[in-house]
Amino acid sequence: MARWLFILAFAAFGTALLRDSWQDWVARTELPLLLAETSVEVRGQNDALLRVFPVEDGRQRLAVHLDDVDPQFIEMLVEFEDKRFWNHGGVDGRAVLRAGVQAAWNRRVISGGSTLSMQVARLLENTGTGRWSGKLRQMRVAWALETRLTKPEILTLYLQHAPYGGPVEGIRAGSLAWFGKEPKRLTPAQSALLIALPQAPESRRPDRHPLAAETARNRVLARTNLGNPRGIIPSKMTPSPRLAPHLGDHLRALNLVAPIHRLTLNATLQNQLETLARWSVRDQAKGVSAAIFVADHQSGHILASVGSSAYSSANGALGFVDMTRAVRSPGSILKPLIYGLAFDQGLAHPETVFNDAPTAFGRYVPRNFDGQFRGEVTAREALQLSLNIPPVQLVDALGPHRLMAAMKRAGAEPKLPGNGAPGLAVALGGVGLTLQDLVQIFAGIAHGGQGPILTWNPQAETRKTKQFMSPRSAWYVGNILGGLAPPAGARQGRLAYKTGTSYGHRDAWAIGFDGQHVVGVWMGHPDGTPVPGAFGGDLAAPIMFEAFGRIKPMFEPLAAPPSDALILSSARLPKPLQSFGNRRTQAEVNDLRVAFPPDGAVLAAGDVVPLKLRGGTAPFTVLVNDAAMITGLRGRETLLSSPGIGFSRISVVDATGQSQAVQIQLAN
Repeated sequence: MARWLFILAFAAFGTALLRDSWQDWVARTELPLLLAETSVEVRGQNDALLRVFPVEDGRQRLAVHLDDVDPQFIEMLVEFEDKRFWNHGGVDGRAVLRAGVQAAWNRRVISGGSTLSMQVARLLENTGTGRWSGKLRQMRVAWALETRLTKPEILTLYLQHAPYGGPVEGIRAGSLAWFGKEPKRLTPAQSALLIALPQAPESRRPDRHPLAAETARNRVLARTNLGNPRGIIPSKMTPSPRLAPHLGDHLRALNLVAPIHRLTLNATLQNQLETLARWSVRDQAKGVSAAIFVADHQSGHILASVGSSAYSSANGALGFVDMTRAVRSPGSILKPLIYGLAFDQGLAHPETVFNDAPTAFGRYVPRNFDGQFRGEVTAREALQLSLNIPPVQLVDALGPHRLMAAMKRAGAEPKLPGNGAPGLAVALGGVGLTLQDLVQIFAGIAHGGQGPILTWNPQAETRKTKQFMSPRSAWYVGNILGGLAPPAGARQGRLAYKTGTSYGHRDAWAIGFDGQHVVGVWMGHPDGTPVPGAFGGDLAAPIMFEAFGRIKPMFEPLAAPPSDALILSSARLPKPLQSFGNRRTQAEVNDLRVAFPPDGAVLAAGDVVPLKLRGGTAPFTVLVNDAAMITGLRGRETLLSSPGIGFSRISVVDATGQSQAVQIQLAN
């Protein structure tokens, strides 16, 4: 009896020693790297996938969690590949014994006996499956994985690394590549193919070996008892999405570690406009490109950003250059802003008459684009015809610095050559702006002179620009631009828009808005070389109307006129606003000046504010906060009713159209 007890004790000791040695051997296993690089994703509205950045060797490996995968797929995978996955410790002894017996009996490998844990080991170390030394290593790594990770974590590693043919790795990338959808809701037949494919990802590729793929899929369906096979075998791999590539590149450069960039872009609209941009240059000269930018001026969300007609160097178009962010000359596109500022300052009204005639501003002698002059025209006509003399006259009266300041207040970032001082040429495009800058300005005009700051970030807090134009003047501008007829062949409807062509036909522009959206289009050579004969109205405007057609079937109505809008003919306007006159000559002879209060003054609040004028030609019109307070003033001193505590603007217009404005603050 004692002898048997000794034998049992010795056996137990030996078993324990072997167990401890085995555990120590497993514990000393050096695991492969578990945290593999995954593709950076760019996603738009409704979480739609816009772009996937490849990882090493051009592979597409998307991050995955068990919650991302159809539960039935998980059940089928375990049933087919490793029935006892949830119970064994990494190696299924019964499966290994069965595989060994089958191999000995048939003198060839019938089943591998590999568990999902062992397959994870093979995938992580990128080792083969045929050699016994490799199998032993996979067993050791599988045991080690089981001691350091949970079962769901091991299963996630498999779903992350399983190969699906070509550069595609992981269930998410595989499901998108072969079925164009996320693996959250797969059909049984689709799940079966994605279960069979990783075992022989190249010899079972559906696009190259459809019969082998179908046979393998049907085997999975039969073993998992899901009935007869259903669904066709895909004939091609869906290309990885590559929408908004320029914006994706820009965002990734700003944040190299973010795994996902979520945007406000609409994937369907982005895809349609990228197609439109390609279509728009099909009949153009070599190297011509196009850019399209769309935003919702109510929310401030950027809905589409097309940086070029093709994201490549094909046709010499420098397609990798993002022309939504390239600084270019805006040509005539700034004229609506100039008129709006002039309306604000009491310099003009939409029906004010200008003399479109040859005019010299020192050594600067602007001409109209066609070389002709129209004589007397209203501001409305001058803006619709895009004449050059009236806006230069207005900038001369406003001051170029005021125009530059208004652009910045509107959210743009204007650039001057050599960072020099602005001159009158700014009125006709002598300043650098991007397509996004211009859309930002027009979004503000569409939104009453203070629009939202445009953003691609859906999590960003809505912020507004500074007020750069009064709602009344913004409505005047929109009403004028809304009177332009659509280009020939374009969809009909009321859209406020402006076209422009930069000096030398280098840039063709069109920017427009309705009651909700604003669209900007640029066309030209990215390297700045001329496009002979290119005009914004001919090239860019039809594309802009086409872009609006992709957004929605009908234009949203433009804003209704504000209560203080002055809708009168020229003859019924206050006399100073009826005609702009020859302001340069009159200013030289008799400058109008507000002597008191000085600009920026802080005055004690009271019932009245003294006003003293110098120069100018009577009678005078006095506006307080853009509302007429006194008309027909003959003297140069008067008392104004107090506008109340806070900041106020006092504008004075004389009989010749000269004006000056000051801002004051009334404080207790």
